[in-house]
Amino acid sequence: MNATLTATPTAVDTSWERFEALYRASRDDVYAYVATLLRDAAAAEDVTALAFERAYRRRRSFDRKRGDERAWLFGIARNAALDELRRRKRHATLAADPVDADALGVEDGADAALARTTVRAALATLDARERELVALKFHAGLSNAEIAKLIGVSESNAGTLLHRTMTKLRKACHAPS
Repeated sequence: MNATLTATPTAVDTSWERFEALYRASRDDVYAYVATLLRDAAAAEDVTALAFERAYRRRRSFDRKRGDERAWLFGIARNAALDELRRRKRHATLAADPVDADALGVEDGADAALARTTVRAALATLDARERELVALKFHAGLSNAEIAKLIGVSESNAGTLLHRTMTKLRKACHAPS
């Protein structure tokens, strides 16, 4: 019996450990990315959980030759978020975005709160695809090549789209109120 307990880990254990490491390293970024797309914290939690569930069920289909695990995971999260957006369109649309209760923390400085508000307002001026590009680059930390594969464009086109979006975002941040 003692020999059984000290045996080397099986492939299942290794698979689980790799998935757990991916989860721990990516959960906050996946949530931030999905929240940016959905603009609803509660729905973002649900979609993030769904994305990790789908990734866990499909973990054996991951092919390292096609990219790294993080990019694969964000592809799954993107599809789950898009599914949620399609589901919402079939139902009712909101008259206004939900208020983010945590947006203005008292413990943060007034400057940080103002900067956060300015960036949120500027992000709101972007269309959905532009917000997605910003989220993939800065929440997901994906390279232009990974973004290109995910959204189905060339790497140079992804870079151009991202550059134009960031220019638009900077202008919106510095525009007089």
